[in-house]
Amino acid sequence: MSELRMTDLTMPTADLGPVNPLPPLFSGTDTQVAGIDEADDEMRRNIAYGRVRTVLPHLTQDGYDRRQRPRTHRAAVLENETLRATFLPDVGGRLWSLVHRPSGRELLFRNSVFQPGNLALRDAWVAGGVEWNFGTIGHSTTTASPLHAVRAERPDGTPVLRMYEYERIRRAVFQIDAYLPDDSQALLVHVSIVNPNDHEVPVYWWSNIAVPETADTRVIAPADQAWHFAYDHRLRRVPVPDYAGTDLTYTTRAAASADYFFELDSGDGPWIAALDGAGRGLAQRSTRRLTGRKLFHWGTHRGGNRWQEWLSGPGTPYLEIQAGLARTQLEHLALPARTTWSWTEAYGHVHIDPAAAHGDDWQQARAAGETGVDALITSARIERELEEAEDWTTGEPVEFLHPGSGWGALERHRRAKSGDDSLNLPATPFPDTGLGPEQEPWLTLLNGGQLPRCAPTAPPASYEVSPEWEPLLEQADGWLSQLCLGVLRVAGGDLDGAADAWTRSVEDTPNAWAWRNLGALAAHRERLPAAMDAYVRAGDLAPDHLPLTRELVGILLRAGRADLALERIDSLGADQRADGRLRMLEARAALDTGDTTRCGRILNDGLDVPNLREGDTSLSDLWNAWRRATTEAGHTADAATALPHRYDFVMRPEGS
Repeated sequence: MSELRMTDLTMPTADLGPVNPLPPLFSGTDTQVAGIDEADDEMRRNIAYGRVRTVLPHLTQDGYDRRQRPRTHRAAVLENETLRATFLPDVGGRLWSLVHRPSGRELLFRNSVFQPGNLALRDAWVAGGVEWNFGTIGHSTTTASPLHAVRAERPDGTPVLRMYEYERIRRAVFQIDAYLPDDSQALLVHVSIVNPNDHEVPVYWWSNIAVPETADTRVIAPADQAWHFAYDHRLRRVPVPDYAGTDLTYTTRAAASADYFFELDSGDGPWIAALDGAGRGLAQRSTRRLTGRKLFHWGTHRGGNRWQEWLSGPGTPYLEIQAGLARTQLEHLALPARTTWSWTEAYGHVHIDPAAAHGDDWQQARAAGETGVDALITSARIERELEEAEDWTTGEPVEFLHPGSGWGALERHRRAKSGDDSLNLPATPFPDTGLGPEQEPWLTLLNGGQLPRCAPTAPPASYEVSPEWEPLLEQADGWLSQLCLGVLRVAGGDLDGAADAWTRSVEDTPNAWAWRNLGALAAHRERLPAAMDAYVRAGDLAPDHLPLTRELVGILLRAGRADLALERIDSLGADQRADGRLRMLEARAALDTGDTTRCGRILNDGLDVPNLREGDTSLSDLWNAWRRATTEAGHTADAATALPHRYDFVMRPEGS
């Protein structure tokens, strides 16, 4: 009998910590494409379309550390006789575990720890399970945030876990309906993305599926070609399975980390599977709208191994098989005005003849894979599920299980002011009970024409950047309205207008937050003396604000004033001095001033930067620069020390 229940899941957890209140003014999609010579016209258009300047109005989630303690997470469990699926509504609705009950086999890579790392659009991201990515290129703005979760029902009484949220960049709604019919061998997931606006919206969706990686794991998809994208940022069409002397479908045979986007040529229900040496593993199939399939692996080089260890602990290798709307993750598609797109996905256990799955004949392996996936769920069956779901997924929920954010409720209120009921969606209600401290100032502005009066000692808790808020902010009084107006303008590309608003903000009331924004804007324009001056003013007004201190020290280093950076660091209290990123900046500043001893002491004591960005080589660059400096100074004993494993996050194998 299929059931849905709420429960608690306890695991070693590094706390997410507070959101960084400093607005990420220039933090657009950082996936750069250096070469697309082989792409066709459609792909070129999609790659150029829909890029964002910044992840605003979202703030950065970089307040986590690496101190793991037992912590309880709220979980939703769907279960029938074949499968048990565990979801974490607080973590973007992630499917954390999928257990095949007859064999006791965990089909996903289920992380034994909850350890955020800096891989997402808003920084914090955790490895493992199935992640739902909607909005813009990258790991979603909601990947480490709560989703609304409710209980719904199919007409036959099957319980449905519905999770949904209002995505603030695209101003659209996504809805995930997961269910396990009594007789189903597969977990079924129906996804809807709703554009409630009178204009088209660029959209992106990828379901990222982490599975265990063994020495003989093979990934099979119905494709003979793929688009290869690696850390040189060039897109190349390559043959499948043999490329550059290696069978790319066996992830442990490749040294380098890489993405492979399969060019599917099967017209029947796109699918992908990851199988161990015995031919067992996880398969994912979908209806036709979800056309993309991808393989990602970390490779076998030191940096890739270090990243896996960083995210999930030693001895826990995994890879990802993924499914998306476009052919690659470099593209957005245009969702027309007032339109809903939907599709159905299926996840489950497959067992394929290992001789066929792992034989040298790729066509035989493909055929065996398709047979195994058909045994899980046929293309015809999943298409029927989609057709039937169109009727019941628009119905009201039966019970509220877990709260998401209050942003959908605020937007519903804003639209209602002009007679727009487009967010009054029965299937995905955004109740006023979700409104909280982040939304309250904006509700006050909407209803009363002014933001609440407050002292400038603390930064705002949130921002809005939709154009409809601009007239309200322009008519409001005070330093806070001008601060928020500048943030809205910079998100829209009006840099001069933003500078004017922030200047008026500090003229009205001196505040660190507008000075910081003026400094960030000057740095963006490569006006480093002006940036340094503004940041120093900000730092003097808020000397105990750690995120601001990090940025200030970084600007001083960028401006060539390592001496001032060290003075600022030396003036800090012990808590700030212990911060991993500040310690890295201190080591860099010491090296820049010629103090190799101070730099070496920090590096040799052991240095961790919890939110080191994927692809960031700051630690290895620092170590190598220090080693060169000690060589030049004649300290050959220090210079001979090789790059330690803990500092090797380089995503390219040596010599590649």
